[in-house]
Amino acid sequence: MTEMTSHLETRRQFLSQTAAAGTAAMLASPLAGRALGEEEKPAPPRGKAEHCLFIWLGGGSCHIDTWDPKKMGDPAKKEPGSYYESIPTAIPDVRVCKHLSRCAPLLDRFNLLRTVHHDVIDEHAAATNRMHTGRPTAGTIVYPSIGSIVADQRGPAGDGAPAYVVIGYPNVTRGPGFLGAKANYIYLTDTNAGPTGLARWAAITESRQGRRDRLLAAMRHGYLERNSTDQLLADYDDTLAEAQRLAGPQFMNVFQLDREPGDLRESYGGEFGQRCLLSRRLIQAGARFVEISHNLNFVNGTGWDTHNEGQLKQHLLIEELDQALAALVLDLEKQKLLDKTLIVVASEFGRPAQFDGGGGRGHHSKSFTVTFAGGGLKTGTAIGETDELGMSIVSRPISVPDLHATIHAALGINPARELYAGDRPVPITDRGEPVRELFS
Repeated sequence: MTEMTSHLETRRQFLSQTAAAGTAAMLASPLAGRALGEEEKPAPPRGKAEHCLFIWLGGGSCHIDTWDPKKMGDPAKKEPGSYYESIPTAIPDVRVCKHLSRCAPLLDRFNLLRTVHHDVIDEHAAATNRMHTGRPTAGTIVYPSIGSIVADQRGPAGDGAPAYVVIGYPNVTRGPGFLGAKANYIYLTDTNAGPTGLARWAAITESRQGRRDRLLAAMRHGYLERNSTDQLLADYDDTLAEAQRLAGPQFMNVFQLDREPGDLRESYGGEFGQRCLLSRRLIQAGARFVEISHNLNFVNGTGWDTHNEGQLKQHLLIEELDQALAALVLDLEKQKLLDKTLIVVASEFGRPAQFDGGGGRGHHSKSFTVTFAGGGLKTGTAIGETDELGMSIVSRPISVPDLHATIHAALGINPARELYAGDRPVPITDRGEPVRELFS
């Protein structure tokens, strides 16, 4: 019995030592901490863009009537398909709608992401929120918009402008969510004048304003010290400080579009085009992220929400977009800013190939196009393929979190980084992966 006991003890010691050695080896391995079978993800790409111009086509622009044309349909006969004929582009074998005739020869500066998708179909506001925040709405947290995240991570590119500007009407989906006032936007509805709330009254001289600012600074400092835990007060103070920074002539001069050559202003077109020209001036002044809303519903009566008769004059919207976008690309290129500026053209969803009873189209979120231009990316590509009617994804699906991760990566922001809502960690994207084909 003694000899058998000795052998058992020796065997137990051997197994114990082997297990300990194996555990130490696993902890030292780069695979430690990952689930069994989980592959190590490569580091996200890092682009060199300094600015983003986010062109928003509110209402749901039809992908098969713009950037992803299919066979011709006939609303009178209820035959599904595109409403317009297509034309060739600067990218071999890639065609676009004939009303994008100015952008077509410039498409080698573009990328078409033709397989963006999400699951929000019937509700414009929810789909708009999804495209801006990259997440479904939640009852316990208000997520920041992509513009606010960029503002938070990169700040302004210069002293002459805010980090984040919205040219259009304010909306909570564009807001900072849990990031607070520092990541909020300044909004404009008039391209001929800056925000009137920032303009100093003419009777207030610079020296008088300086005395007011010094008095206010002393009062703010004392009050904040006594109420250091009040987040609403801190947000208000941040907003006030930003307003004071931008109240001088440097920022307000950005809105003097008449300083631009007349032929250049004309090349951009009407009100929407002037918004795009103003956006170029804003990024030159130091804005990091500018959203430009194309919300001119009076052009066709419905804007990009082309139910029923809105479809009949949709081409006017497309032509307006085409003129302004082509002018913007060429202007940025001339100013040596195109590689530093990522242009994104997006909408809340696409439209189906089928026509409704009034000859228009409903909503479709299972496959639609988001268009990029510039940004220092590898351009001249159409990524992803949809079926013969643009209704389903055939290859290379791109989720909204993937789209956001790509924009962040292009701007040099790590899309895997975590933000904090109080003590709660929140990843910048909802497990999004950058579209690596766009990075050299």
